[in-house]
Amino acid sequence: MDPAMEQTAELLAQPGSLGFLAITYTLLEAAGIVTAVHAVFNARSAQGSTAWAVSLIAVPVVALPFYLVFGRSRFSGYVDARRHSDIAHSWIAEKARTVCDAFRSDLPDYGGRLSFLERLAHLPFTYGNKVDLLIDGEVAFEAMFEAIERAETYILIQFFIVRDDDLGRRLQDRLTAVAARGVAVYFLYDQMGGRKLPNSVIRAYREAGVRMEAFRSSKFFANPMQVNFRNHRKILVVDGNLAFVGGLNVGDEYLGKSPRFGPWRDTHAAVEGPSADALQLIFAEDWHWATGETIDGLDWETRPAQDGDADVLILPSGPADDFETCNLMFVHAIHSAQNRFWIASPYFVPNAEVLSALQVAGLRGVDVRILLPANPDHVMVYLASFYYMKLTGAKGIRFYRYVEGFMHQKAFLIDDFGVGIGTANLDNRSFRLNFEITMLSVNYDLAAEVERMFESDFACSKQVSHGEIDARNALFKLGAAGARLLSPIL
Repeated sequence: MDPAMEQTAELLAQPGSLGFLAITYTLLEAAGIVTAVHAVFNARSAQGSTAWAVSLIAVPVVALPFYLVFGRSRFSGYVDARRHSDIAHSWIAEKARTVCDAFRSDLPDYGGRLSFLERLAHLPFTYGNKVDLLIDGEVAFEAMFEAIERAETYILIQFFIVRDDDLGRRLQDRLTAVAARGVAVYFLYDQMGGRKLPNSVIRAYREAGVRMEAFRSSKFFANPMQVNFRNHRKILVVDGNLAFVGGLNVGDEYLGKSPRFGPWRDTHAAVEGPSADALQLIFAEDWHWATGETIDGLDWETRPAQDGDADVLILPSGPADDFETCNLMFVHAIHSAQNRFWIASPYFVPNAEVLSALQVAGLRGVDVRILLPANPDHVMVYLASFYYMKLTGAKGIRFYRYVEGFMHQKAFLIDDFGVGIGTANLDNRSFRLNFEITMLSVNYDLAAEVERMFESDFACSKQVSHGEIDARNALFKLGAAGARLLSPIL
């Protein structure tokens, strides 16, 4: 090569030169185009694929890192881990499902409504369950602490958030005490949700004999770009026959002790009977992903609960599913309602399918009521909810803002017999990004109890209009519109 050309090439290749920047941008643009093609084929919605493709081609320097973190629609590794567990220790999953099948409910199928949910959950509705509604943190944690103290063989416990505060230390004292008398304790928390938990606390748990592990969506160099996924489940199983599920995490704010939020409105449920085995199975699968281990010594010899008259289905959902299980559950629940669909969620950022289902229900004359907090904990999600409230626009849909503190419960009521209590919110994160768990029950007595709970909540709320955003200033409206654009990753 001519010396002058060599010198020119060297200058162009120097960092900071226009030539270097041009080469770098060309490579980024090429990577953006390739990634845009990936987004078109892999994004779970047409809107998502379009948005990612346009941004990756137009501004690859910004969009590429965001796509690597937030663009994943599938959780890699979990399904493989579950299959490996089934192959290596297939008797665990088989035993759990055998127990559930032995107690399969003989319910009318209501035109395929219940069998659809069973196929979605890969588990049946079971009879012989006793469900106790636990309203708010004091009642729920008192019941959970009592169950922990009575444990004889083992405890499986899982929370999204675990804090080192008064409630966290009360839990720690009880778990370490039962571990000291020989009870096996397996404690799972989400890596991101528990990121503020000091290492000293984790070390103290382990030194006391508690097996405490984090559910990591990414495992070091394996699946490094899955940090946007979360395990949002809250499960407690004691000796295989008593279980708890609901919206509460471990932190003083969940007892209403937060200066910022004040009283905290939440709902949990205690479940006895065959459905406890289903919750035990879900925990065992999560534990296998987190540790690569299968838990031995679990009790699968479940009997119907005394006075257990509730038919219950445990429905796990998450980004490793073949379908968008959580999304389909909500759409199906809304369409199933003939007279009433009441739901409480701290977040209202529905996708197009759920929004359409709500509109159809409202136009069918179904009494649709959506209970949201007046005091937000996530500003962007709060702003987006105003925009989506306006989009519902259907007669028959009523919105309520809970004003007696922060409302965090995740519960719904279908007509006068169907109940859902769990961890899933009405937002894209629960639909597509989080591992969630929902207890579904068909029981008139429980439904009547949940109806009374909702009536009490509505009495502590103010009804708001779909067009509440219209009364706000231009800056607020702009923020709500911008929050809506970010809703796929909120």
